[in-house]
Amino acid sequence: MKILRKVIDIIDPIYVMEGAGVRLRRSIATQKLDYLDPFLLFDHFGSENPQDYLAGFPMHPHRGIETVTYILNGRVDHNDSLGNSGTIGKGDVQWMTSGSGILHEEMPKEPKIGVMEGFQLWVNLPAKLKMTTPRYQEIKSSQIPEIRREDGVVVRIIAGGVEGVKGAVTEIYANPEYLDVFIPAGFSFEQPVKRGHTVFAYLFEGEGIFGKFELESWENGTKAQATRLIIFGDGDVVRVYANKNSVRILLVSGKPLNEPIARYGPFVMNTDMEIQQALEDLNKGTFVK
Repeated sequence: MKILRKVIDIIDPIYVMEGAGVRLRRSIATQKLDYLDPFLLFDHFGSENPQDYLAGFPMHPHRGIETVTYILNGRVDHNDSLGNSGTIGKGDVQWMTSGSGILHEEMPKEPKIGVMEGFQLWVNLPAKLKMTTPRYQEIKSSQIPEIRREDGVVVRIIAGGVEGVKGAVTEIYANPEYLDVFIPAGFSFEQPVKRGHTVFAYLFEGEGIFGKFELESWENGTKAQATRLIIFGDGDVVRVYANKNSVRILLVSGKPLNEPIARYGPFVMNTDMEIQQALEDLNKGTFVK
């Protein structure tokens, strides 16, 4: 018998300033929620005021993690120490494995239409891959598979799989699932998730009902409104119901590493000594291998 995952916590994002002066909402990497193994940070950026994001994220280092940037609207210019450069726009994804060390910059630009908006997720690397060769993947919106069901549910499969359809991003150690899910009012969505994997949903549009409930008696579920990060307990299936309003979520899951974490800004390693080595490498000019 498959077990529905129940909601064990709901996180209210907090506003923080990052980069050269970008105002964003952070749900993971706060005093309330340090990390959610293997996920180290989750940010929701975007604003009607370009001054909240145009300063961007000038050249800066990363080591020991993977960063995932997903753009809902607008565009971000990118370039890095591997020689990659380009622009990700509406619906595009940038998946960067920093490994042994990479320097990069991300500079948001004001969209011609609508509001600049997107997300960034940090995924931890296991000790054996902390110093792996850096890699950069840029996935255009047209490359991301999309399922449109008869009931109006729409799922964009960035990583993982839905109904036998595989996502655009592959070969990621944490075996993550990263889905952008729209659920119209009056309908539900279920997704099998491997038992033991960490699962959260980021509700960024509408309000819905989450967790361990029967569709005939959804009152027993956990109600939440945008914007919230919803953490699920263990089980086999995630269930979401859009009652009176439509819902749009990011549904993210991954395999926990269960390893010690030493964190200093953009570096995430396993020991303080490894953090000191990263700082020394940066100061000596030997950071990029």
